[in-house]
Order: sequence, then structure tokens, then C-alpha cells
Amino acid sequence: MIKDFTKENFIQEYEDKMVELFGTSVEIAHPTEQYFVLGEIVREYVSQHWKESKDANHLEQKKQIYYFSMEFLMGRLFTNNLMNLGIYDVVKDGLDEFGVDINQIEEMESDAGLGNGGLGRLAACFLDSLASTNYIGHGNCIRYEYGFFKQLIVDNKQKEVPDLWMKLGNVWEVKKPKHTVQVSYGGKIHQYINGNGKVKIEVRDAQVINAVPYDVPIVGYETKLTNTLRLWSAEPAEEGLYKDHEQYIKDVREICNSLYPDDSTQEGKLLRIKQQYFFVSAGVHTIIRQHLRNYPTLDNLADKVAIQLNDTHPVLAIPELMRILLDDYEYEWDKAWEITVNTMAYTNHTVLAEALEKWPIDYIQGLVPRVYMIIQEIQKRFEYDMQHKYNHPDFVSKLSILKDGQIHMAHLAIVGSHSVNGVASLHTKILIEDVMKDFYSIMPDKFNNKTNGITHRRWLMYSNPQLTKLLDETIGDSWKKHPEDLSKLMEYVNDKEVKDSFLQVKQRRKEILAAYIKKVCNVDVDVHSIFDVQAKRLHAYKRQLLNVLHIIYLYQKIKEDKNYTMYPRTFIFAAKAAPSYVFARKVIKLINCLAEKINNDPDVSKYMKVVFIPNYGVSIAEILMNAADVSEQISTAGKEASGTGNMKFMMNGALTLGTLDGANVEIAEKVGMENTEIFGLRAEEVAQLKYENDYDVWDIYNNDPEIKKVVDSLMSDEFSDIDKDFATIYEEILNKNDEYLVLKDFWAYHAAQRDVERRYENRSEWATMCLKNIACSGYFSSDRTIEEYVRDIWHAEKLDV
Repeated sequence: MIKDFTKENFIQEYEDKMVELFGTSVEIAHPTEQYFVLGEIVREYVSQHWKESKDANHLEQKKQIYYFSMEFLMGRLFTNNLMNLGIYDVVKDGLDEFGVDINQIEEMESDAGLGNGGLGRLAACFLDSLASTNYIGHGNCIRYEYGFFKQLIVDNKQKEVPDLWMKLGNVWEVKKPKHTVQVSYGGKIHQYINGNGKVKIEVRDAQVINAVPYDVPIVGYETKLTNTLRLWSAEPAEEGLYKDHEQYIKDVREICNSLYPDDSTQEGKLLRIKQQYFFVSAGVHTIIRQHLRNYPTLDNLADKVAIQLNDTHPVLAIPELMRILLDDYEYEWDKAWEITVNTMAYTNHTVLAEALEKWPIDYIQGLVPRVYMIIQEIQKRFEYDMQHKYNHPDFVSKLSILKDGQIHMAHLAIVGSHSVNGVASLHTKILIEDVMKDFYSIMPDKFNNKTNGITHRRWLMYSNPQLTKLLDETIGDSWKKHPEDLSKLMEYVNDKEVKDSFLQVKQRRKEILAAYIKKVCNVDVDVHSIFDVQAKRLHAYKRQLLNVLHIIYLYQKIKEDKNYTMYPRTFIFAAKAAPSYVFARKVIKLINCLAEKINNDPDVSKYMKVVFIPNYGVSIAEILMNAADVSEQISTAGKEASGTGNMKFMMNGALTLGTLDGANVEIAEKVGMENTEIFGLRAEEVAQLKYENDYDVWDIYNNDPEIKKVVDSLMSDEFSDIDKDFATIYEEILNKNDEYLVLKDFWAYHAAQRDVERRYENRSEWATMCLKNIACSGYFSSDRTIEEYVRDIWHAEKLDV
């Protein structure tokens, strides 16, 4: 194991390890062997820091944060870890001696298939920032065998195939079988009086499954502190094999098979609940086990442990902790509840009612009967408090955890936590004034805002070395540890040399992206055109459709009017649609059909190209976001909780074209409205329209011939050989009264796009605007977000290793 990471020591270790593991020399080793050996060496080096971190924490006994999330969208870790450890150049130079290209090794690593979208990427950023700001904070999740899915585009349609992200294994994980936890499902409740005269409850004849942990080290930047992402894998327990072992093996395997199984069926819903209980039960057991190794009692659990519930998926952690305290450690209800509430904190990520999980009562009752009993008791006591503590008996039906045959997980999260936070100022405002206003009225102290952030190390320092070099040369490198120091760039936003250098950096990043597009999509794009990017999950409220309909409008305009011109623009989309989401899948097909039509039409393609980049994930985002000129953030105002893609684009010098929604509001506040392109209805105007029922999409459709022509094209064969191929989209607009106000905002969006074009043509002013965006982006570092969580929710202290 390397003690001093010098080039000479690394070369020797690399040779020795290659012989030890594969019995061959580096020069003739297969690339996969070169990859594994490097991973082994770096992980062993990290393990020194890992051990020292655990030893220091055992000695100092600081409060520990556990981030429970269904997703951790980590991306590749090779570059991130080598850079954070400060050994990237040593490894690169050492590999060069063997004729091994470090970039080829980096490319061999798959994006870890542990997430899908912003929720998982936020969790990954938080882990990076926790370690880099010297707080003890660990992740808790499932070790999914397959990722969400790998997206192919076949005949212009999305096709889902398994994401085999572990086909080469995971070089960063360490299996820890000695820390296995047993998780139980089903069974029958048995009550009895114990020797002390107390009522005891047992669950008998339950199905027992082993939860085996795989630990991944989380390496901080320029610190020895190394935290842990614990991933739980389901394995058979010996006692489970004694009856109907074939069904039992199937039950075990499906738990970790994939992220977000289709929940449109009863079987899918039950599987989701099993997954959620699996990782929270194992995680809570481990926390208690570890706590009791350091302290003689669980009375101080909330003083030494903070559990952050990332959305409603891990909310069963609340009754599970109660179950363990009541049944295994014989706490009385009131004390157990006090410990639980003070340990748990809940982050809400949505204002959409359909995204606030509700599970059928009989599903929970059947899968985890004792947990359901505890939820019933929580409900009963909450009802009592509503009538006697809060003097609001009229709120009982509205705020019930159990109602209409369902368990409302967000309600359970609010009642069972000491903190409830939104993730952007507008989002939190909507929560307390609308979605959760009744809860806020009786327990206002629980609610707070924590605007999301991103790790500037991955999303600027490592993914955009050209811009990093320019920043270092212009303002120094203090911003790497202190992202707020990016504000120093404001002194140079009118400096001609800096502006010219920035435009050269952006041009280089566009060339890199163009080469990727050519390789993957076989489309030649003009690197001097405006790169207009919308990259995010495909959902109606995110309004990819507004972008698409506007492209159709431009296409029709160019075809009809030979004198119509526009500045060349490349419209780039990247998005996955949930397999069962018919509308979203149709939008993806429409984008690809448009691309086929436009890119092959010489009249139109000289003005614009359309590109759909398949299988969007972290690694693609790392070359996409820093090449963008325009960042499309066009969700219906009041619908997007925060967004974090908007921050990544901004940090790399793109103009935000968006509504005042989510964190766009704070981006506009920080950089100034004049350095963004804001359009469309405000959230309060959207709410007013809905409240007064004062919107009729048919009025617009029937009275605006240009919009009508665009919408009617969806029912024609203009973009597809299949008759009425896009009828689903047509009906979404007209038969659902344009729920997300796409047509209402259409002309405002068009005007904003024309303004973008005008501004882009003045290259000097454009560069100034982009530099101002970068200079104001330090606030959106997740380091800042973590410090706010620590200050207001977790109350933890830094650990100096």
C-alpha cells in the first residue's frame, strides 16, 4: 500500500499489484485489468484516510448525519476521487510511463446506476460537500443491480434496455458481511405480558431477508475526512430457504433488481414499499448498533445522530425507529417519540399532489404489520393533539396520515420530524402558503427553506478544465475551497482580454460537445450556432413541449416565408421518460421526428438543427452543460421545486432562459434580471388563473391561426408517417385545457427567444453577461447548502482528521 503517493512509488505499486491480481505485466495487461488495478490501488490509499476518519470520530464522538435517499446519482468516481485526493497528475504521469492513457481508463467506468434525476444528483452533491466541509455525513441507499434503464432511440422512439452498470463490478465498494442486518416482512402479530408485567409485541412467521452492506468511500476535497455511502444488497437468509425456496429467492432478488419498478400495478406498488422499508430498516438498525458501541444508552440518540429523509421514499424510517425503540429497547411511547422526532428531518421536493406518495393501507399492513400498528398509534395521538394541543379539531380530516384507505407519507413525514424544508425560496413559500399551509399554521417552527446547491468541484473544476484555468489565472484559486470567491470575477467582467478568453473557452467546450454529438447521433452541428440546451427528466410540467412547439413554429415559418431568417441555432435535448409515461414518450418521439425532418431539409438546416442525445446521465451532463449558451428552464411557474441543472449551466457561463420558477427566482435575484431571460406567467398569476378558472385553451386555439397551425401539425403527417401519431400530445393540450399553460406562454417564450438571439449577436456584451453569471454562481454551491443544514437543522460540528 502506498504511504507517500509519489510517481515512483505509484509505478512500483502498479506493477506489483498487476502481478498480484492478474499474474501479468502492465504492458500486456488487458485494459479492464489496468482499470481494476488502478481502482484497487486508489481505494487502498483512500482506506488509510477512511480508517483515520473512523478513529478520529470514535475519539471525538461528533454528531453524525445520515442522508437517507432512494437515489444517489454519483456519476463516475475515478476523476473526482483522484482530483479530491490531489493525486490525479501523479497517477496520470505514472500511467504515461507504461503507455496507458488515463482518459481511456476513466471512460471504462460506468455511471453508477443508483439514481435517475435531480433528487439523486442532489444527494450525491451533498455527500461530496459534507466530506469537503469536514462534517461526518453518510449516505444510505439500495445497491441496485440495474440502473433506471439505458435509453436507446429506435425508430425515433425511446426503447428501454437494462442498465448493466456493474458489468465490470464496482471498484470502489467494499462488501461488509459482518454488518449484515435482517429485515422482516409479513408475519403475524403476537402480544403477551413479559416478566415485568409489560405488554410485549412480537411478529412471528415473518419472511426474513438479509441486508448486506457494500460501503463506498466518499472522498472530500483536500481533507483526510472520508465518509461512507452504504449500499444495501438483499441476500437470502438461511431460515428463509426452508419453505417455498424458489418464490423466496425470487422475492429476494427483485428487491435490488432496479430503481423505481413500475408502480402502475399492485405488484409494482408492493415492490416499491418493500424496497423502501428494506433500506430504511437496515439503515436505522445500523445507526442504533453503531451508536450503542459508543454510548451506553439511546437516550442521547438525537444529540448524536441526524437522519435526513430525502423526499417521502424513506419516511418509513420514522415508524421503524419507533418500533425498534418500543419493542427491542422497551422505551415508553412518549420518550421514544421524543427521540424519533428530534432525530428525523424531512426534505420536500415537490408541490405536485401526484408526487406526494400515498400507499394503500392494506399493502403496508400486509407487508409490515407492526410498523402499520405504530402508524395507527401515531395517527391516533396526532388526532388527540389536533383537538387538545393545537385546538384545531377541524383540521383532523385534512391532515390525517390515514385517510381514504391510504397512508399519506408526506403527512407522516411532517408529523414525525422536527424539521420540514423546501429546496428553493419560491418552493418553500408555496409549501407554507398552499400545499402544507394547514400544517404550517399549527407548527410553523418546523418549516424552513434550504435552497439546493451543486458541488462546484465536479460541475466546474473537473468537468470544465478550460474555464477552471481561466478562473485561476484571473482571480486565483481560493474559489476552489471557498466558492463564494467566484465573486472576485465581477472585477473582470468588462475586461476585453478576459472576455475574449471566455469566448474561446466556450468555443472549445462546444467543439468537444459537437464531436460527441457526431459520434453518438451522427449529426453535424455548427459550433458557431447558439447551443440551446434543455436537459432534464421528461415531464409535462417541465414543458419540453413548449420548446418543441416553438421549433415547429420556426420550421413552418422558414418553409412558408423565403425571406424569414434567424441566427443559426442548435436545439439540444436530453431526457428520459418513465417507461409507463405515455405522453412523455410521445414527446421524445416528436423531438426525434422533428430532428429527422429538420436536419435533412437544406432550407431549414442552415438555420437550425435539432439533436436528441440518448441515455442522459451524469457523464453526458458533464460535457453538455459547460458547452451550452442557453439554459432552458421553462417549467410552468410554481411547479418546479428547485432544479439544479439551472445552477450547473449558470456556473459554466450560460444564459438562463426561464420562468420565475424554482431556483430560477434566486438565480435572477443574484445575477440581476438583466443577465437572465425571464418570460411568462409568474407563480401567483398561474395560481390566480387556476383559482378563477379563467383560462380556456380553445379560445387561443380558435383565435390564433399561427398557434392553431402548430397544434394541428400534431394530427397531420407533417412529422410522422403514422396517421395521428401525436394525438396523445394534441389531446394533452386541448382536452386537458392546457394544464401547464404551454399555449398561454407561447408568444412570451417566442419573444424571449428573439431577445436571446439579439443579445447573442453582440459577442462582447454576451461575454460580460456570461461572466457575471459565473461570478454570482458561488452561492449555488452545495457547500453553502450544507452549512445551512448544519446551522439550522443538524447542529453538527466539523471533524478535523
